[in-house]
Amino acid sequence: MILRTLALAGGICAGVGASQFPEYSQQYLQRLAGATEALGTVVADFDASAAAEGLSREAALESMTGSDFVERRQADMRQTIARYHQMSFYLADLRSSTALDRLLSAHRFTDADLSRDTWEDFKPAVPVTIEGLGFAAGGFFGGYVLISLLFGGLWWGLRRASA
Repeated sequence: MILRTLALAGGICAGVGASQFPEYSQQYLQRLAGATEALGTVVADFDASAAAEGLSREAALESMTGSDFVERRQADMRQTIARYHQMSFYLADLRSSTALDRLLSAHRFTDADLSRDTWEDFKPAVPVTIEGLGFAAGGFFGGYVLISLLFGGLWWGLRRASA
């Protein structure tokens, strides 16, 4: 009886926890979209300035020499452009994936700033989508089985040792 109660409690806790992943991934996706859009504006502005001078992006970057400040801005702009391309790729990938796909490609949630900011503002939500309910059910099942195996094995070992 105690084992079943513990397994049920473990299943409920795991289910509630797992049901939050779709909501967290949605909030991360929204932040990623906003950050990508902001970087896109910076890159487009740089490209427009380069075009106004008759330069390609690369030619404009190469022309940024002559002082420590300008060379630092060149390095910053190269980093901004690279980050924009990387975020654009991750955004397109995450937008086209299901919650299960997002779980399996959790390595795409590696932007430390976005992850931290998403977590700081994250508010748990009641899972009313099919994905949320599916994660809740999977979490419940996993938690129930895990607790049953852990405590069941411990209980079996204690009973066997006392016999």
